[in-house]
Amino acid sequence: MSEQIGIDVNVLNLCAENDRKAQEIVYRKYFDSMIRMCQRYTTDQDELISIVNDGFLKVFKKIEQFERKGSFEGWIRRCVFTALSDYFKKKKEGIYFMDVPEAPSDSDNALEKMYFDDIVSHLQKLPDTSKNVFIKYCIEGYNHKEVGELLNMSEGNSKWHLHQAKKLLQSYIIREKEHSKSVKNG
Repeated sequence: MSEQIGIDVNVLNLCAENDRKAQEIVYRKYFDSMIRMCQRYTTDQDELISIVNDGFLKVFKKIEQFERKGSFEGWIRRCVFTALSDYFKKKKEGIYFMDVPEAPSDSDNALEKMYFDDIVSHLQKLPDTSKNVFIKYCIEGYNHKEVGELLNMSEGNSKWHLHQAKKLLQSYIIREKEHSKSVKNG
């Protein structure tokens, strides 16, 4: 079972009992990958450390909720991503995790005004495979080779699904902006 979840079950049990040494083992094992994930959103080292530490605090407070199925690292990534989202919501800034190539210039304002929840609602509209690739690559910080391994596809297929996801998200954003304009003018 520990191979499936990615860490020794005894370490998880000790973390649930608030054992500091076990928590340090988890922290040290996953810290670098969580920093890399968060670097997509900020390069400010103080922000990065604060966000990742808040994420690990969530991990250790909620470790009992980890069902011990699937990837423990994936569960940690969700906790850290929640901390990242919370951080930017408190700052009242949008989270920009999309690189939308060749977006028409009038879509720039729509992107600036979108917050995490808006983007997540658009993400839910994507086809499952493209959505999963987008989340793994853009949110969780995996590279295309890792995404391919995780989702049982080629690296090239991962790139194609990411491109499709970005293209669809771009169209959703533009449609939302056009709809907002027509409601204001209507």
